[in-house]
Amino acid sequence: MGLTGALAERRDLVAFADEVGADGPVAVEGSRTRWSVGGEPIPGVRLVRAPSGVSAYLPEEMVVCVGAGTTVAELSSVLASSGQRCALPARGGTVGGAIAVGEQHLDVLGRGTLRASVLEVRYVSCDGRLVRGGGPTVKNVTGYDLPRLMTGALGTLGLLAEVILRTNPVPAASTWLRADGADPFAAFDALLHPSAVLWDGASTWVHLEGHPGDVAAQAAVLSRIAATTEVDGPPPLPPHRWSLEPSAIRGLTGRYVASVGTGLVLRDEPQPLRPPDAASLGVAARMKREFDPTGRLNPGRDPARR
Repeated sequence: MGLTGALAERRDLVAFADEVGADGPVAVEGSRTRWSVGGEPIPGVRLVRAPSGVSAYLPEEMVVCVGAGTTVAELSSVLASSGQRCALPARGGTVGGAIAVGEQHLDVLGRGTLRASVLEVRYVSCDGRLVRGGGPTVKNVTGYDLPRLMTGALGTLGLLAEVILRTNPVPAASTWLRADGADPFAAFDALLHPSAVLWDGASTWVHLEGHPGDVAAQAAVLSRIAATTEVDGPPPLPPHRWSLEPSAIRGLTGRYVASVGTGLVLRDEPQPLRPPDAASLGVAARMKREFDPTGRLNPGRDPARR
């Protein structure tokens, strides 16, 4: 069965839209792994759960249709059975929660960005309608790019019910290397498509994936920059995610792990709130007025307060 047919037959999507309805404040509850990002829902808000389960998976087309309430672990298990994976972060939670937060996988350089992998969304609007945006193939997409808009919106513009994601093959070879004293930017510039380059101010960790011969060749390139040691994985990762200009990591102090080339920094303490510029606030306000003028969807959360 194609993806379009699978979407049309999901009765639980209609039931979810009916449960959300058109009145009163409402928020989606998943696994609560990212519950406080952007602020928690206001007290007394009605909580609902999104549909779950993989409704269609076409490995040969590298696309999967999955309910937003499905755990990332369950989806990963289904994809792994066909030797594939996706861009969702591997740290628990649900598919819808990860997309609503817009959190990247640590291997974003190899897996691609989350926004680029969300091909289609079905969400419930503020007036209780089931809305579809995007499409499993680019040539069939017209109108606004709703999947990118919903990614990172914290459910404040629409409550995700189901999504179609792009998948990609699990690489034939994979290795983590640590290079003590190596300049992370020199390593990043010298390597061809590393999946991750991490730096804690003293050591550089590199994740190489691909064909065995290519991985071995890239490992040799890194060894010419500094002595390397094969390790089991990345270093211990602090819990809080910061977003910085990629060049700003050179001035960091304290304990951190920075992802070179992406702007992601992991630290022990939350990132201080930075006031958005007036232009961004204006665009966000217009989007909120258009998509949720009464403010009933996930009230209390604000993407600008992450």
